[in-house]
Amino acid sequence: MSIRRKVSILFVTSLILMIVIGLWMDNINSQRIKDLVKDKYLKVSNEILQNIDNKENIKAIIKNHDLKVLLKRPKKSEAIYYKPHTFGSITILQIPFEDEFIIHIKYLNDEYILQSKDETDLNEKLTLNILVFLDIFVLVIIFLYILKLLSPLKKITKDMEDFSKGNFSSRVDIKSNDEIGSLSKTFNSMADNLEELIKTREELLRDIGHELRTPIAKGKFVIEKFEESSNKELLKKIFLDLERLTNELIQLEKLNSSKLDYSTFSAETLIVESLSRLYMDDESKIDLKIFQDFKIYADLEYLSMALKNLIDNALKYTSRLPIKIEVKENEIKVINKGKRLSKELEYYLKPFTQELSQRDGFGLGLSIVNKVVSKHKFKLIYSYEKGLNIFTLITH
Repeated sequence: MSIRRKVSILFVTSLILMIVIGLWMDNINSQRIKDLVKDKYLKVSNEILQNIDNKENIKAIIKNHDLKVLLKRPKKSEAIYYKPHTFGSITILQIPFEDEFIIHIKYLNDEYILQSKDETDLNEKLTLNILVFLDIFVLVIIFLYILKLLSPLKKITKDMEDFSKGNFSSRVDIKSNDEIGSLSKTFNSMADNLEELIKTREELLRDIGHELRTPIAKGKFVIEKFEESSNKELLKKIFLDLERLTNELIQLEKLNSSKLDYSTFSAETLIVESLSRLYMDDESKIDLKIFQDFKIYADLEYLSMALKNLIDNALKYTSRLPIKIEVKENEIKVINKGKRLSKELEYYLKPFTQELSQRDGFGLGLSIVNKVVSKHKFKLIYSYEKGLNIFTLITH
């Protein structure tokens, strides 16, 4: 889960919690205010009822409590208390969205409708609500500010992914004086050093390849002038092995730094391209079955080279021809008859490793296959069933 998503979840959780607490506090305060008002004006109402026969005392009570006499009860009012008496009733009402309360007293033929002044408790309630909403507003601002602080990390991650995929010129263009700015500067410095090292290694690789190929070519030319002998064939094989080893080493090292050229092609196209690299003189050595063709998004050159190595190994080490190639459901299987590998597949994916009984090569074929498969994020699986070695290339 990304940091952005984690922060968003924390923000939503905090926001919901704050709203719930705010509503809970508002409900408690509303009830508290209603209880206080009810007790206060119920006391006033009782005083008026006790002095219902003395108009002067009632006027004094109204004046002392700063009440206003109304001729009729407001239509938009909500009863928060009602108590009937033998000869009348007491009703306390609140005008919605206002701070005033109405006291409605009935006793026989006497009726008093009194309006209170603004209640300071309601103002305190409003202040409390404002503070809660202010807290929510500040929380939203903090959340947006944190997202702004984290936004460069997304760009840094993208640039790092580009660099890891072979775009060695990728750099982070973020200038700030905080830890993120320091991280971007550190990455750029590291990328500069790595790019320089990679360029140096590539130049050295080209120079070594050139220097090795020249004496090999000269040696092969000189050998052709020798008279036919067993030594001549031995020397030719030695120089051919040196040439092949040089090519495979250069090929293996190129995979470390090369950027893949992705395109979409069919599995059939991949197999045709791979077989064309083998220069086979007898097509009957391979039994090809395409049960279900499918599309692959990959680098055709490198993937065909990897599949060619798998087919080449199957041809070299099979105990019986033909070998089989089966294609179905995003899988390409290369199958040959032979003994089970004596070690786990991971052992043979390292350079210069092979079966002790099989020394026809340098042990680089599967290492190259592993490099190509890993760069594509595909899978290579080995299994052994009924005397058959099965190498499965999974492309999804």
